[in-house]
Amino acid sequence: MKRPFDLARVPGSLALLPLAPVLVVQGWRTVRRTPRLDPASGAEHGLVPAPGDGRGTGAAAGGPDPGAVFRLVVVGESTAVGVGAAEHARALPGFLAEALAARLGRAVAWSVTGQNGATARVTARLARGAAGEHGPADLVVATVGINDLIRRRSLRHWAADVADLVAVLRGGYGDAAVLVAGMPPVHRFPALPRPLRTVLGARARSMDRITREAARAGGAVHVPMDEAMARDRRLFAADGFHPSADGYRTWADDLARALDTDAAAGAATGAGAAKGAVR
Repeated sequence: MKRPFDLARVPGSLALLPLAPVLVVQGWRTVRRTPRLDPASGAEHGLVPAPGDGRGTGAAAGGPDPGAVFRLVVVGESTAVGVGAAEHARALPGFLAEALAARLGRAVAWSVTGQNGATARVTARLARGAAGEHGPADLVVATVGINDLIRRRSLRHWAADVADLVAVLRGGYGDAAVLVAGMPPVHRFPALPRPLRTVLGARARSMDRITREAARAGGAVHVPMDEAMARDRRLFAADGFHPSADGYRTWADDLARALDTDAAAGAATGAGAAKGAVR
């Protein structure tokens, strides 16, 4: 598993030079003290039945008429692959599928493609290769950014990477709506001491603004993460860096609210109809 903090990438601008020794020591201690958690296990695809259907969650086998199913794809880094949770069905993909099924009144088939430690560029490559395997989708959700932050990706290159990722998702999944999750509130991560937390948090906010602009320009929707989530320690996993199962559920509910329920329920009757259902 990738370390959640790369000591060699402590921010090093001239403005931060006086803090450099402190940041280096804090980075080193964070690496040593932060538990290494594995990605979620279990099936990487599943089906959440429509409310009242009676079928349980888990890997899809057969299932209802594909034309009646809302198809969700989650791509990205450690949060896409469920680091901090036991299995994918109880991490972001499964919980988001449950939230969408409840809001849309339809069955939701979900699948996930990602890599722990992936940057936006790596995620674009993974998504490009997986689009054919997933088939048509109604909604694609991308979670990226934390590894680009840690690796000190320049803001100019970050903007280009997000634009490329959105283009790959829009091109690979046809008429699917594309949601790009906002940067997490790094300035509140329990695993990070101050001033390291403050420095990385400020950088994350700058990246989030760029993400919003790049997503909008590419025809995707940026969904900011609710900072209030970070105030509840129970929503963090044991490493104080990734969401816990409860954190993934809370985040999934927030992402699901980015869909306009009335429009989605009325329009999403076939492949790609969710495009017009996003605010």
